[in-house]
Amino acid sequence: MSEPLMRMYISFFGMILLFVATGLILLARHKLSGVISGIVAVIAYLCMIVGGFIIIYIVFSGPTPE
Repeated sequence: MSEPLMRMYISFFGMILLFVATGLILLARHKLSGVISGIVAVIAYLCMIVGGFIIIYIVFSGPTPE
């Protein structure tokens, strides 16, 4: 697998993590309550942080060599 293709899949994984984080935060705030809501919110924010770091890394690492 070439490096550009690998970076594309890694960036897709980062975007999926950001979408999952959004859904989990909405779920935690509107549908859940108590301790379960806190646990789901912590998982959501961890997904958001990891996804954000992945996207930042991919964007700032520059173009791939040909």
